[in-house]
Amino acid sequence: MKFSDLGLSSELSRAVADLGYESPTPIQEKSIPVVLMGRDILGSAQTGTGKTASFTLPMIDILASGRAKARLPRSLILAPTRELAAQVADSFEKFSVNNKLSMALLIGGVSFADQNAALSKGVDVLIATPGRLLDHFERGKVLLNDVKILVIDEADRMLDMGFIPDVEKIVSLLPRMRQTLFFSATLSDDIQKIGSKFVMNPKIIEVAPPASTAETVAQHLIWTDSKSKRQVLRNLLAVEQVKNAVIFCNRKRDISTLVTSLKRHGFSAVAMHGDMTQSARLDALQKFKDGDVPLLIASDVAARGLDIAGLSHVFNFDVPMSAEDYVHRIGRTGRAGKSGRAFTIAAGKDDIKYVGAIEKLIGKAIPPIELDQTSVVNVASDASPAADDLQAEKPKQKRKAKPAESAKKSAAPARKNRNRDDELPSPPDCQGRTMRETGHIPAFLTR
Repeated sequence: MKFSDLGLSSELSRAVADLGYESPTPIQEKSIPVVLMGRDILGSAQTGTGKTASFTLPMIDILASGRAKARLPRSLILAPTRELAAQVADSFEKFSVNNKLSMALLIGGVSFADQNAALSKGVDVLIATPGRLLDHFERGKVLLNDVKILVIDEADRMLDMGFIPDVEKIVSLLPRMRQTLFFSATLSDDIQKIGSKFVMNPKIIEVAPPASTAETVAQHLIWTDSKSKRQVLRNLLAVEQVKNAVIFCNRKRDISTLVTSLKRHGFSAVAMHGDMTQSARLDALQKFKDGDVPLLIASDVAARGLDIAGLSHVFNFDVPMSAEDYVHRIGRTGRAGKSGRAFTIAAGKDDIKYVGAIEKLIGKAIPPIELDQTSVVNVASDASPAADDLQAEKPKQKRKAKPAESAKKSAAPARKNRNRDDELPSPPDCQGRTMRETGHIPAFLTR
């Protein structure tokens, strides 16, 4: 089936073809005709299935006729994060190249003045995060009583982040007669209950089992101790043919530490998390997308809405505490039918519980990599010292020092160790090559 078979205009079908898309994905095939009919949708699809295009494409055709008025957007798309909102805006720009549609993006961390200027000209498509949209509304800079199409994207993430009350307030400001497209990665009972408040007689569309992972992603699990995690990660980066990778951490403070550690060992990496300014986040993301920096160390702010063409790897430096976050994290790779690899590094009693929850959710075990002498990863033993994987050196025999001199010298090695980071060498002859090329093949890959 082709995009033109779904009822899209020739101009839009040509724009899609020029971008290299040949056939619609299942969610696009099922959703686009329904949206063009004007029906409400309650949709669910796993990450990486082309969900964004399933509503942006038909919206472009619907909005092709008509004209926007100042401060009165004709359609509204609500997204939970800045990155996801920006991703949707990018899709609209690409797909609407043959249509004269105006768009405004309202997200935090960007000047109000620039956003107000866009709104004053009138926009056909308004893409926003809930908080920033309400800020503009309360300042009288935008009116919502002319919205004909409402899209609520990643509704389950909205629920997790506590945005549902803001969404309800925004919806109360919209006309009752409108078309509503409600999308979520899962359609749990809670999500369906929330969705029923916004949609009328919706068409329910599900294209994948809840919380399933894409078959195109090869998943692997590595058990180690907490002191050896950075060594394990470096060895994986060395033996895997990593074109580009997102490395997820649970805590923001660990991100900067890991970036510093990787840079010290010759890797190029940038950080991205919620405490960074919007300009810094966009700059880091752009460097990563452009290929200037191959490693993005991120919090779960990058788990959704991040679409990097051909992302080869995802590494969970920390096991996600939420099983659903695991699905979204590894869904950054293996997109659009391409293959990808995902490695999860687990350590500690808590991780046993988290891994169990993940395997229960996805309905299968994550294949483990055994850490032995023939494995790709050679880590320090459980008895390794506490100072960043350092192997203690045997003390040299020295003359007996005076008490003051002895105390002064005994403090120096400790300070030196605290300032050093992960000095264990990487496995030899593994620079930038695959497991099979180096001969370091895990046991589970040879069975």
